[in-house]
Amino acid sequence: MEALKIKGGTPLQGKLKAQGAKNATNKLLVASLLSDKPCRFYNVPNIGEIEITVAMCQEIGMQVSWDREAKVMEVVTKELTTSYIPQRFSGANRIPILMIGALLGRTDQDIIVPVTGGDCIGKRPVDFHLDALRKLGANIEFREMKRLGAYFAQAHSGLKGTVITLPYPSVMATENTILASVTARGVTEIKNAAMEPEIVDLILFLQKLGAHITLDVDRTIRIQGTRRFYEVEHHIIPDRIEVASWGMAAIASKGRIFIEDAKHSDMITFLNKMREVGGGFSVHSNGIEFFYDGPLQGGLHLETDVHPGFMTDWQQPFVVLLTQAMGSSVVHETVYENRFGYTEVLKEMGADITQFRQCLGGKQCRFASQSFPHSIIVKGPTALNAKEIAVPDLRAGFAYIMAALIAEGTSTILGLPYLDRGYENLVEKLIDLGADAERVELDDRPEEIVYPQASRPIAALTVSA
Repeated sequence: MEALKIKGGTPLQGKLKAQGAKNATNKLLVASLLSDKPCRFYNVPNIGEIEITVAMCQEIGMQVSWDREAKVMEVVTKELTTSYIPQRFSGANRIPILMIGALLGRTDQDIIVPVTGGDCIGKRPVDFHLDALRKLGANIEFREMKRLGAYFAQAHSGLKGTVITLPYPSVMATENTILASVTARGVTEIKNAAMEPEIVDLILFLQKLGAHITLDVDRTIRIQGTRRFYEVEHHIIPDRIEVASWGMAAIASKGRIFIEDAKHSDMITFLNKMREVGGGFSVHSNGIEFFYDGPLQGGLHLETDVHPGFMTDWQQPFVVLLTQAMGSSVVHETVYENRFGYTEVLKEMGADITQFRQCLGGKQCRFASQSFPHSIIVKGPTALNAKEIAVPDLRAGFAYIMAALIAEGTSTILGLPYLDRGYENLVEKLIDLGADAERVELDDRPEEIVYPQASRPIAALTVSA
């Protein structure tokens, strides 16, 4: 198996270009299944997560051409060859459940998708998805299948627009409902919808495709159903999680990194917290520069929330940053109930972190009456020591990368497929930025997790100048 060795103590210096957003690209590929028209995507990240979604889409008839170096992908699904997503994709990522919304308007056959997966950071209930789709007229049930189970869905009588109020502004439930509503008869209103930049990007793509969609400031999305579609060219937004990750790595390592194409408007809440903790940044017309600007100051309160709040995926590396800040800080996780498991490793490395089951924040969250440790207090600054680390999930994985960069000694990080899912050319970027890092082979270790691959080769796309 492969591992990443990092010797701490070297400031990161240099520049890099922000990759396309993982959480946008996956949804756009699924959205393209709504029509039989060609779609051309630019700024496509060459990461494992996109490989998985492409393989899933190919299973049901999508033709894919991908120029990985140019970051351009052309897709077209002229006809569905099947509406069954094989069980080998069960647990690979969260995308299978999103297929239901897209395919309900494309076929009157039974749609069969495996159970969802992704990182082990807490439950990702699909009740919000299923309830919304049923209100639109879909019939959905869960059946045991090959020990894992699958969702069976169909809308033989078609979908009909209605008013849907989501109990929580879930990102994927919003996206699933939008996709199903595009081809529903009449008008659909989605209230208490998520409004993340990736959702806005999806809406912009769907408008190009032919959908009629409007946004209101009260978290309401209205969709007028249509069956007329067009060819689309679409540039994927930069990945705000990757931008924040590298920005925090620059500051934690006492370095300086310029991130080209970082989008200021998507980073406002994050940048506010960076300024509060004393991290340096400078916004330019073509990106954002992050730099160490003197000792970091703790004593702040951080609460994750849906957009425009502080992203839950920014939380883990920010906690590593807080271990280097003077004073005590509170972090309250309100999005996922099991997202502080990674802090045990940080404590073993020397961090002073205490978990609490109570809501240590300005508001009570939906986990208030439950027994999940979803708040922490971080005291700093503390010196960190190198350690062998097994990555449990994608975002915790980058937090461990940051911890290794500032630790005394050489750390060994296992579980690289998790990181490869979301960070493009991670090791190469670390080396280019000056980190003392190398990817090595550990022959005496068991194989790491292997994600489903495409059932057929992905055609190389020749892009004209």
